[in-house]
Amino acid sequence: MKIYLVGGAVRDQALGLDVYDKDWVVVGATPEVLIQQGYHQVGKDFPVFLHPKTKEEYALARQERKSGTGYTGFICDFSPTVTLEDDLIRRDLTINAMAEDEQGHIIDPYGGMQDLQNKVLRHVSPAFAEDPLRVLRVCRFAAKLHHVGFSVAPDTLELMRQISKSSELKTISAERVWRETEKALTSDSPSIYFELLKKSGALEVLFPELYALVGVPQTEKWHPEIDTFVHTMMSLKIATKLTDSIPVRLATLLHDLGKGITDQALLPKHHAHEIKGKPLVTALCKRLTIPKEMMALAEQVCEFHLHSHKAFELKPKTLLKVLNKLNAFKRPERLDQFLLACEADARGRLGFENKAYPQTAYVKAVLHAASQVGYHSIDQAKFQGKAISDEIHRLRVEAIKTVQKPTLTD
Repeated sequence: MKIYLVGGAVRDQALGLDVYDKDWVVVGATPEVLIQQGYHQVGKDFPVFLHPKTKEEYALARQERKSGTGYTGFICDFSPTVTLEDDLIRRDLTINAMAEDEQGHIIDPYGGMQDLQNKVLRHVSPAFAEDPLRVLRVCRFAAKLHHVGFSVAPDTLELMRQISKSSELKTISAERVWRETEKALTSDSPSIYFELLKKSGALEVLFPELYALVGVPQTEKWHPEIDTFVHTMMSLKIATKLTDSIPVRLATLLHDLGKGITDQALLPKHHAHEIKGKPLVTALCKRLTIPKEMMALAEQVCEFHLHSHKAFELKPKTLLKVLNKLNAFKRPERLDQFLLACEADARGRLGFENKAYPQTAYVKAVLHAASQVGYHSIDQAKFQGKAISDEIHRLRVEAIKTVQKPTLTD
C-alpha cells in the first residue's frame, strides 16, 4: 500500500499559495485494509476514508468508465491493481493531476508542472469531455488563478464549448451549480468565471438571465461602456475590490437582470428595469437553491438601487420608506451591504471606476437621524394604537429633513 498527496494541495504548494485542504490517494489497498487501520469510511458511491487522527480524506485509487449521462454517469473500479497513473489521468486539469509521495517527490505523468510554469489550464485527456461539471470547474480555477496570470488552453476551451452544445450541462444539479459559483464568488476575480462561462457557451444554458444582458445597449451618457453584460462584469469587479462578502458580490451580479427583458423598441432606455428585474432575481435564486438571506439582499438591491443613486433627490418620506423596506432600523448591517452593492453598480461604468459615492455617507446619516426617534420620543398618553406609529413616522421624516446633503461637484 502506498499513499500520495494529490490534487490542489500539490498544485498550490508549487505555486507558493496557502494550502487549506489536503487530499490523499491510496494505491494497492482495499476498504477492509483501511478500516482495519482505523480509517472511517464515508460516502456510498465510492470509498473515501477519514484518517483516524487528522480527519483528512483518503480515497482509493480509481478508474472511471462513462456509463450514462451527466457528471454522475460513471462506473468506477477501486481494485488494488489500479495504478496512480490510472487515477491521475481521469482528473480534469494537468495542474490537478500531480502527486507527491511520502518522500516529497513529485509524480507528474501528464505535464502538470510545465503547465504550472506556463500558467495554462489544460485538460489531462479526452475523457475531460465526459464530465460536464468540468466546464464549471475550469471556469472557477480560471477565476481563482487569474491574479497569477493563468489562462485556459485553446483546445480545452474548445472541449468546453462542445460540452455546452450538448445536453450534458443540464444534468448538473442546481445545488452543484451554486456550489461552484459560490466558490468562484470567493475568488479574487469572480468576473472571470462568468466571462469564461460566456465564452464556453455555458452561461446561456446555466444562467440565461445573465446571458440575456449580453449586447443589450444602455444610454451612453450614463453607461459609456454601452453593453449591459460588460457593465455587470465591471460592477462585479468593483464589488470584489470593495468587499469579500459573497451576498454583496451576488447582489451586484444580479442587480440589472431587468434590462435583459426590455422591449427592443425602447432601447437604450430601460424604464422600470429595477421593478421588472426583481422576479428574475427571485427565480434565479430559487432555481439554484441560493440561501434565502442572499436572495433577499439581491432582491432589495435590484429593486432599490436607483433610489440609492438618487438619494439626494428623494423626499424625506421616500427615504424613510426605502429604509423601512430594507429593514434598516433592525438590521443596519443589511443597509451596509446594500450600499456596497449600489456603489459597485455606480462605479462599474467606463470612466466612473474611481468616482466617489457620497450617497453612502448620506444614507447612513439619514438612518442615524431617523433612528434617534422611537417610542421614547412621544407622549404615549396622547397617542393610542396606530396613532403611535404614525407619530413616530412623522417625527422620523422631520429628523431626516435635518440631515445636511453634501455639496456635489462633477
